[in-house]
Amino acid sequence: MHGLGMGFLVAAAVFGGALIGLFLHRFLPERHLSKETQDVVRLGTGMLSVLASLVLGLLIATAKSSYDATDIAVRTYCADLILLDETLRDYGDAALKPRHMLHAYTAMLLQDVWGNQGKTPFLVENRVASDLMEHVRESIRALQPVDAGQRWLQDQALSTHTGLLRQRWLLIERAGPSVRPIVVGILAAWIAAIFVSFGLNAPRNGTVVAAFLVCAGAIGTAIFLVLQLDDPFGGILKISGTPVRIALAHMVPG
Repeated sequence: MHGLGMGFLVAAAVFGGALIGLFLHRFLPERHLSKETQDVVRLGTGMLSVLASLVLGLLIATAKSSYDATDIAVRTYCADLILLDETLRDYGDAALKPRHMLHAYTAMLLQDVWGNQGKTPFLVENRVASDLMEHVRESIRALQPVDAGQRWLQDQALSTHTGLLRQRWLLIERAGPSVRPIVVGILAAWIAAIFVSFGLNAPRNGTVVAAFLVCAGAIGTAIFLVLQLDDPFGGILKISGTPVRIALAHMVPG
């Protein structure tokens, strides 16, 4: 909803700038609309257009890179959950308790983020889930290996669990947006100024107004896309929960 509202505001600002340009053309003195004046305005807006295009491209690239990195991090996290469960399974029946708790944690993760009523962002710390993961580690440490093979499996399980805790906190620390609202606001102001100049030099007819409307909508959609990519656990581009479901399916039932 945040992305949709911001995209609409940017589109409205750009379209409003074009209409202001059309309106000003009727009231500016003739000397302000000379060919020389228009050439200077075109040069200035040309430079601003290049700058705005670069910034918009950087915003899209930054948001897409952040989205892809988060997606990969989630898949890696789920793969390590499966690896930990398989290591405990190889240990034997004595490791059933931490396996059950690991299953409960994974089910909680799935429900919190991808459940029908899940509205909690993944990276808002869930104390219940955190405590559950701590109990998994305590249960693994409490295991009593009877031979070198079980001792090795216990060490591997503790190492994998430590990696999971590190990944979890890295995801939590990366919860904030990578695209700042002030950047979007400045970019929108630049593009609106560009469209003011377009309106000053454009003929006054319905086709021009329709073209401005389409362009404003496209720019608003681009901003919407940036903000959606910058929110990987919300909106229509939400990261898939399939890796978590696959991990849960591989675990012993709780």
